[in-house]
Amino acid sequence: MKQKKVLIVKTSSLGDVIHTLPALTDAATRDPAIQFDWVVEESFQEIPRWHTHVQQVIPIALRRWRKNPYQAMFQDREWQPFLKKLRAVKYDLIIDAQGLLKSAWVARLAHGPIAGLNHQSVKEPLSSLFYHQRYPVLKTQHAIERVRQLFAQALGYAENLRDLPLSFGLNNAFPEDVAFNTAREHPYVVFLHGTTWDTKLWPLSHWIAIGRWMNHRGYAVYLPWGNAVEEARAKAIAAKLSKVQVLSRLSLSTIAEYLRKAALVIALDSGLTHLASALNVPTLALFGATDVDKTGPKGKHSVLLKSSLSCSPCLKKNCRFTQPQELDALCMQALSPTQVWQHSLPYLPHLHSPVVVPEQLTHD
Repeated sequence: MKQKKVLIVKTSSLGDVIHTLPALTDAATRDPAIQFDWVVEESFQEIPRWHTHVQQVIPIALRRWRKNPYQAMFQDREWQPFLKKLRAVKYDLIIDAQGLLKSAWVARLAHGPIAGLNHQSVKEPLSSLFYHQRYPVLKTQHAIERVRQLFAQALGYAENLRDLPLSFGLNNAFPEDVAFNTAREHPYVVFLHGTTWDTKLWPLSHWIAIGRWMNHRGYAVYLPWGNAVEEARAKAIAAKLSKVQVLSRLSLSTIAEYLRKAALVIALDSGLTHLASALNVPTLALFGATDVDKTGPKGKHSVLLKSSLSCSPCLKKNCRFTQPQELDALCMQALSPTQVWQHSLPYLPHLHSPVVVPEQLTHD
């Protein structure tokens, strides 16, 4: 059987890269001879390597290069090695799974026919002009399903897509029998408190309240971070807790190890939340400004808590109902620590004697 070579162009972001993994699993299930190469931003290159059917990862540094294109091309000489690697293979198909002008341009640099969404389905309609094959996919669907349908149409198994279960294909890199540890073996909870928009943040006082309850129940709290603002927030939460660890800045692989051994992950709408969900870790995700139906995590053990306010989701980076002195969006303020505590209970066996949350744990 001739091996089919397919190039995926999906450069960023972290959540979008993870959303693409099930489509690879679908394709490999239908055609075991298929092999994928993947163009991805250098900071996310670990993730495609975890999937069994990704043969070669081609890192790109568009985010860094566009700050100083002259340096990238002539001083650091990074552009030519990238281009050589990209053009080393004649692909049977190139799939632009991103749907942006920049990703369509990268796809055009490679050798092979290009498939992507049509102008009505794609995020940036002009990008569809770069494609040789264009496919319709409804925009109202979840991001994962949109990518799965694009791959199914481009690779010829659309009529059988519904028969394929959702799988992120990470079992070889992270075996499930190791990943799904009991809370008694690893008595800690991970708080994924960082995210990109201010309107997606949960109030600091809420994190402290739920953290105190976790400590009271016998669980430590682990706090990862990715930038200076998140580090400061992690330290502010840690200052109010008794059993807590602010982690060092870590690689994605190391963060994945912390996540998969956690009793529970409490998280916001972020790329790491999708990583925890893809690893089938119990994940309680809090959504307010963004649409859980289109971008919420879809792992086997994910629980989605969305704000009940009528203005949610607004898809805005600024909350029009927040007072000047308030730091957090109204929808996220409305998701109370009590709600999170109640949804956490099924995943947290008592490590000590049964307790009721004392009143003082819900206040700073």
